[in-house]
Amino acid sequence: MTRAILTALLIGVAFPALADQPKVSIAIRDDGFAPAEVQVPAGTKIELAIKNEQKIAAEFESHALRREKVIPPGATGTVYVGPLQPGRYEFFDDFRPNNRGFLVAK
Repeated sequence: MTRAILTALLIGVAFPALADQPKVSIAIRDDGFAPAEVQVPAGTKIELAIKNEQKIAAEFESHALRREKVIPPGATGTVYVGPLQPGRYEFFDDFRPNNRGFLVAK
């Protein structure tokens, strides 16, 4: 059995919550985040896949989520958040602070 298959099986068996956690994709563009508002389930750990579609680096940052990650142009960064209480959590591009978005946990 290949190492990748064995690892996938072990993660699914030993850590079923990791295999089942929701994945949300967000893009950073010149004119802001797409989508600018994302609804996620409250009480669940979330995997955020953040694709930088700009020709310059971006920094996904959120004081409310206590996360920050620099993402090179054309690359995708991953950030894990939660489990979140119901509410609205702001995030922004620290290199372009007017580019803002929200995670809404319900």
